[in-house]
Amino acid sequence: MTRGTSTQRVAVLSDAETATGYRLAGAEVIEATPETAVAELERVIISGTYGLIAVDTGLIPDPATATARVMRGRDLPILLPIPSLRDAFNPDTVDAKAYMGKLVRDTIGFDIKL
Repeated sequence: MTRGTSTQRVAVLSDAETATGYRLAGAEVIEATPETAVAELERVIISGTYGLIAVDTGLIPDPATATARVMRGRDLPILLPIPSLRDAFNPDTVDAKAYMGKLVRDTIGFDIKL
């Protein structure tokens, strides 16, 4: 007896500027603006096409909260917030190196010094 398997796709919700980089890395990209991001993410969630959606926090700082109503009762997709590259190069961010160091520290729990 053979069981059927369903394949869940992975995508990145990103702005048009950083979408190119994700595409060059081979990722499927859903483009949005800060004004359309929540509606676009909700549309994609409802479609049931994706098992994992990486969400640029420059578009939606807290995707789980922003889509709580649509996600109610759903196990998938998993929403993975990813730091926005714009934050690292924002004029208000004084030290991009310190910003990137904080991302590493927050992710793996300790600093890496080179």
